[in-house]
Amino acid sequence: MSDYVTVTADSSLENDTRLLVRLAIAEDLSDSVDWTSVCMVDDEPRGGCEIVPRGSGVCAGLAILPWIVDEFEADLELDVLSEDGKALVPGQAIARLRGNVRDLLTSERTILNLLSRLCGVATQVKTYVDAIAGAKASVYDTRKTTPGWRLLEKYAVVCGGGRNHRRGLYDGFLIKDNHLQLGGTAGQPMSPREAVEKALKWRGGQVQRMTAPSIVEIEVDTLDQLRDVLPAGPDIVLIDNFTLDDIRAAVELRDQLNPQVELEVSGNVTIDTIAAIAATGVERISSGALTHQATWLDLGLDWYDASAS
Repeated sequence: MSDYVTVTADSSLENDTRLLVRLAIAEDLSDSVDWTSVCMVDDEPRGGCEIVPRGSGVCAGLAILPWIVDEFEADLELDVLSEDGKALVPGQAIARLRGNVRDLLTSERTILNLLSRLCGVATQVKTYVDAIAGAKASVYDTRKTTPGWRLLEKYAVVCGGGRNHRRGLYDGFLIKDNHLQLGGTAGQPMSPREAVEKALKWRGGQVQRMTAPSIVEIEVDTLDQLRDVLPAGPDIVLIDNFTLDDIRAAVELRDQLNPQVELEVSGNVTIDTIAAIAATGVERISSGALTHQATWLDLGLDWYDASAS
């Protein structure tokens, strides 16, 4: 089965990055200037600074750093010293900036905000991925992302060793209980099997209009629903808030009725529970905590004598 599209440092990510940076610049400068730097620092001096992690973690965001710097339209030169996905070593610089001191001061906070957030997400993801090392399951993100940051945060998930679920509502079917309830007739909800059959038929007729891979996935809350839907042949069944015993039973049921269907666990997934979930034999584990519970990684700018470099 094909999977959802992985976010890479492509034109889509560049567009989102540039839009976000423009908003950040507008927040800081409005239609004006950095008055403190203009007041305190002459226009001529040049300087240099390094982006330095204060703690351990995983690097994310260096691929988009040239786009961030470019949006300032400033007198700045950038050297990238590491790679996304690599371990961060406290005190070891990951990038170096040189140029007009005023421009460096003006761009500092926006650069650090973006990279600190993305490194924090990648670091959070790596802890989950490491917790299930050796299992066949993969760790997936969700749509529980910061508005405007979705592709950036999903890129950070990949940097941390995780995998991307659907990007939005446009690139796959994910049928939930509300769809079953509201898609029924005569006051009766649609059955999971009916819903999947309808989605598969719809996908076949809309294939030219839909974004690949257009996976059909359905969420179930009970083993009875799983038993009902497996013969219909969805690509993925998301088993939501199941106990460990029920997850094991779900894997056994899937293996009996339709081994081609992949199982995804969501709900009650934490760093303390994910290893036990992976041991049940499911293929996918998704968690919003990868993004919405990630904390920023502390990065700083350390100044140095650029004239000596």
